[in-house]
Amino acid sequence: MAYESTKERITTAGVLIVSGRYFVAQRRQGGAIGGLWEFPGGKHRWGETPAQSLAREFIEEFGLSVHVGQCFHKHDFIHRDTLFHLHAFWVETKDPVRLSLHEHQQVRWVSLNDLMALEFVPSDIPVREAVYKYSFA
Repeated sequence: MAYESTKERITTAGVLIVSGRYFVAQRRQGGAIGGLWEFPGGKHRWGETPAQSLAREFIEEFGLSVHVGQCFHKHDFIHRDTLFHLHAFWVETKDPVRLSLHEHQQVRWVSLNDLMALEFVPSDIPVREAVYKYSFA
């Protein structure tokens, strides 16, 4: 049975890798997914491309300017009666050290093994699986 929703949104996730380490952020405590880990990203705004949305989210959430590269994964998920279309991109930055936290509890640079062991928000688990597959391609 197909899911029918009157609301649809585009959302993004960015995978930033520096020196073999993956950048991940832990959501602030509270709510159903508080304390879980995620790839940075967020909801698309009218008039933006998904890549522009992702670049904006990195600046808003971490003060980090990024170059958004190739979209390597897409999937759909449902949250609170809204159908989300998630677009995951590879991202790069020239200055990964200069960042600040605006919306997250903490950030980490983790190895691939540690990435796979963290408890992720459900919507980012397929992205994490795609990252794992690409790392061995």
